[in-house]
Amino acid sequence: MKLGLFSVSYAGFWGQHKLNVNDFIAQAARTGYHSVMLMGKRPHLAPLDVTEEQIESIKGALAEHQINCAIIGGYTDFAGSSATEVPLVELQIQYVQQLAQIARQLGASTVRIFTAYDSPRLSPHALWGQVVSALQECCDRAAEHEITLAVQNHHDVGVHSDALLELLHDIDRPNCKLGFDAWSPALRGENLYEAARKMAPYTAITTNADYIRLPRYSYQPDLINYQQLEPDLVRAVKFGTGFIDYSAFFHGLKEGGFNGIATYEMCSPIRGGGSLDNLNAYAAEYLTWMKTHLL
Repeated sequence: MKLGLFSVSYAGFWGQHKLNVNDFIAQAARTGYHSVMLMGKRPHLAPLDVTEEQIESIKGALAEHQINCAIIGGYTDFAGSSATEVPLVELQIQYVQQLAQIARQLGASTVRIFTAYDSPRLSPHALWGQVVSALQECCDRAAEHEITLAVQNHHDVGVHSDALLELLHDIDRPNCKLGFDAWSPALRGENLYEAARKMAPYTAITTNADYIRLPRYSYQPDLINYQQLEPDLVRAVKFGTGFIDYSAFFHGLKEGGFNGIATYEMCSPIRGGGSLDNLNAYAAEYLTWMKTHLL
């Protein structure tokens, strides 16, 4: 199992310290990673901004620090919008095609993408069909660059493991695999070991972070009491200190035959704040936990 670090962690979102792509690559190598996942949008690697000079600069940074780019992280929602005259699905297919081209130039093998959020404009069956059709075309276009697409289990369509596996069968493309993570099934109460073992044969990558649950309540003055609110607030903490049973998850993946890339990300506010030192400490802790427990 190869270990990677996702550049979204250092993109400046959620109050985090921001590094440019080349500085992120240097930081990942200093921390001890041998692989990176680069975010396919601003401020890191947006196709709208990428030039041949930037590609060459990134390749130079990868070579200098003896680290490889394995994955490009794409951001898609194939539900489209209520304005049906805007070709948002087509625009996203083109976006994925461009990411596949960039991935090939950087030596990456995989582009991570999402399905769709629920849409009031479409019935569940219509949305399912639209997602399947869009992903099939994305796969066909990515195949021209010898790139695998990894569908991550975060968005509403296919978010449950059984539904995601059904979606994968409908897409029916050899270069369509899964980006199967523990975060979503853990929050929704799936058995992590069983889900991971079942999904492992179809999984190319997994992206990892750990969280705690913080219960929420609203004071009701008429009752002089509190009403519990759902769902809980979730906050990122150092790897191995949250509620997600990563031992069960990774043992399920390994027993199912997974031998892909496990990537660490900080894609939300984290305990301790977004300073560079804190980000680096979190990134280092993931390596320590993985090497202690799994490698």
